[in-house]
Amino acid sequence: QAQLVESGGGLVQSGGSLNLTCTTSGYALSHFAIGWFRQAPGKDRERVSCISIKGDNTYYTDSVKGRFTISRDNTESKAYLQMTNLKPEDTANYFCTVGSAWCGMNWWGKGTLVTVSS
Repeated sequence: QAQLVESGGGLVQSGGSLNLTCTTSGYALSHFAIGWFRQAPGKDRERVSCISIKGDNTYYTDSVKGRFTISRDNTESKAYLQMTNLKPEDTANYFCTVGSAWCGMNWWGKGTLVTVSS
């Protein structure tokens, strides 16, 4: 059964860093684009970052540019989101998604919670 499992979330102080990992199984990851989304309590899901199949094209929402870095390892079937200089407004449940369209969105993980304290 195909699965996406996010890990690496946790509680961090403002200015700190976290590295999220999306571990996939049952997917030919090299065939799919990948995206990271987040959803804060009471807010809509927000697209954070995307990476193309070959990793040569990336997207970042304005609020994370210069602080977050998306990457992928097709041989390991994993995707990553390095997050630095975290801010309280980054607090959210972070989801990984893969799919044939840009930024994935065909299949979703259950998320990993990131909490940034001020």
